[in-house]
Amino acid sequence: MTKEAYERAYSEGRHYTLRFLLSRGAAQESAEDIAQTAWLRGWERLSQLRNDELVLVWVNTIALNLYRRSIRQERRFQNLQDPIYTPGSMNLAAIDLARILAFCRTPDRLLLEAQVGGSSAKEIAKAQGLSQTAVRIRLFRARRAARKAAEARRLSTRLTSKRAA
Repeated sequence: MTKEAYERAYSEGRHYTLRFLLSRGAAQESAEDIAQTAWLRGWERLSQLRNDELVLVWVNTIALNLYRRSIRQERRFQNLQDPIYTPGSMNLAAIDLARILAFCRTPDRLLLEAQVGGSSAKEIAKAQGLSQTAVRIRLFRARRAARKAAEARRLSTRLTSKRAA
């Protein structure tokens, strides 16, 4: 296919490619961009075209593949929806947190409750007369101790349930 023939095919067929993409559900703006890109890719790979009469079908296939790829990419970047809580629903996270904090020693529990309550390490340090570094280290150790206690509790529960069975 010559340059002039492809130019003619583009001027006659670009609106068909746009309509084709719109019929597949593409938004107007993205359909225009995808159609333009498809015709450009067709021009770049013109040597792969075997039958000059099928140039529109060939470019529409390129456009469809580009559109499908754009849909896949959009799905990867969708925002997560906030969970919907009704007034009567139970806050299971708070129940789990209360159980985990019950395993902690009192000083650790007080530190973790302050952090969960929204206090920063700087605020906790000021309230307790400690340095921020000391509070951060204590919070780290408290979280690690809580994690170990929760895992130990989980393992003992599994063993108990296996023995009962």
